[in-house]
Amino acid sequence: MTPLEDAARTLSDTLDRLRFAPPVSHVYNPLTYAWAPNAVYLQRYGKGRKRVVFVGMNPGPFGMVQTGVPFGEIAAVRDWMGIEADVLQPAIENPKRPVEGFGCARSEVSGRRLWGLFAERYGTAEAFFAEHFVANYCPLAFFEGGRNLTPDKLPADEQAPLLAACDAHLREVIGILQPDWVIGVGAWAEQRARLALAGLSLQVGRVLHPSPASPAANRGWSEAATRQLIEQDVWSRPHP
Repeated sequence: MTPLEDAARTLSDTLDRLRFAPPVSHVYNPLTYAWAPNAVYLQRYGKGRKRVVFVGMNPGPFGMVQTGVPFGEIAAVRDWMGIEADVLQPAIENPKRPVEGFGCARSEVSGRRLWGLFAERYGTAEAFFAEHFVANYCPLAFFEGGRNLTPDKLPADEQAPLLAACDAHLREVIGILQPDWVIGVGAWAEQRARLALAGLSLQVGRVLHPSPASPAANRGWSEAATRQLIEQDVWSRPHP
């Protein structure tokens, strides 16, 4: 098992011991039921030192919840990364958010935008992952019935042990990958990265979150994110 897999297993076991009260109705941990594709992702694309690590918030209902891969838009994972593996069922399934794995017909817009930009700029997954990696800060998805609940909406007493475990895991991932840059995808992920990685010799930045709930993202996310990465000197201006 690779160091990233070991770290993911440890985080998963820690978070499985946590309990969340209403309004949370269901909690999904893709690191358990979707471990198979996640393990392939970590083994294939988490090797060696990375110059840039992108950090997302937590799984989306039609992305990592279905595929076990951060921002895991099915077409991007299956067709661009070449990953397809068995996805099991969560211990307690949310009937309003079923896990259908790679058979899910819904599209994860955030993932389609994120991976679409990387594919457009770098061509192959191998070229992108040579210097980059994408992780999620928190691997759990929270639901209030059919509604997605993000970790920042949890009460403080439930957030505290969750954030402590995720901070420790992020520090471990960064220790393994040794990047120059950590880029939060959205403001909350950037904030968590800055807090978790304070004192380390790396730079932390941010790109606009690609969520369709963001009016700014809907006005040309790819162009905005590219501009932000160039302005922060994460990416060079010429096409690589």
